[in-house]
Amino acid sequence: MNKLKIVAFGDSLTVGYQSPTMENPYYLETPYIDFLAEKTENKFNFIMKGISGEMTEEMLRRFDEDVISFKPNYVIILGGTNDIGWGIAIDETADNLFAMYDLAIKANIIPIAVTIPSIRGFDELIHPRVILNNMIIEHCKSKNILYIDLFKASSKPVTLQLEGKYANDGLHLSTAGYKLIADLLYNEVFGKI
Repeated sequence: MNKLKIVAFGDSLTVGYQSPTMENPYYLETPYIDFLAEKTENKFNFIMKGISGEMTEEMLRRFDEDVISFKPNYVIILGGTNDIGWGIAIDETADNLFAMYDLAIKANIIPIAVTIPSIRGFDELIHPRVILNNMIIEHCKSKNILYIDLFKASSKPVTLQLEGKYANDGLHLSTAGYKLIADLLYNEVFGKI
């Protein structure tokens, strides 16, 4: 029996980039799909298509080549963090993400949207994340698109800052943060297949 094919699509949060720390002074990548493959006991064929530093406009431009051409069953879409960092209009970022969801659906690929995580140390960038994530969730609910709320799962309830255990540098996730994405995807989607 052929394994279901899943593309993980996005930026450094898909790559699994971790900033160097005192404990781990070397460059480290811990993609969430590695943890998800382990949790699903290699039941699926995962393809990682993340590019560090990429914005949603760039993701949209390569969607045909890096997602549709593989004819996957599912695509996990996580993007928008870099757009906010560079001051791209939130509506534009949301439109790019929604266009990717639509392209997937038209190609008979099931999209799974992921809200972007919060941040710590640049608190003025939390509010734009809340706005974008609310737009993602509302859009997904209205179109019956699967989504996981990484922001809610990884931020502090009152301040909405990214929880310390989930990030090494306040922006990129730690091993625990990437494992959290895998847990959410497993619990809400792939553990039920």
